[in-house]
Amino acid sequence: MKRKILISLIGIVVLIPLGLYSRHITWLPKEIGDALWAMMVFCFWRIILVKSKLRTVAIVSLAHSFIVEFSQLLRWQWLVSFRNTFVGHMMLGQGFLWTDLVAYVIGITIIYWVFKALKIK
Repeated sequence: MKRKILISLIGIVVLIPLGLYSRHITWLPKEIGDALWAMMVFCFWRIILVKSKLRTVAIVSLAHSFIVEFSQLLRWQWLVSFRNTFVGHMMLGQGFLWTDLVAYVIGITIIYWVFKALKIK
């Protein structure tokens, strides 16, 4: 269990700067950052659901990512104000895009198979 948590924490620590940096590389598609964000969400949920199967973590992570993306369609003033902050923007993004949903599926699929390959079940 400690190994699962440690690998997941390392994943978060590595994926956050990679995701932020990916936005500054102009030739990289924006969706790379979205896929990295979803991978980070998977690592977060792996820590919370440490005793659960990887499939469960993947489903919860994908649901989390989709909920965040669809929440971008909401225009409640307090939510828009929070999204306009750095933390709010990093957590909830700005503006709904269907392509982000595809990026989330790809990112979570990749990290799922990485965890499987490393036998971090």
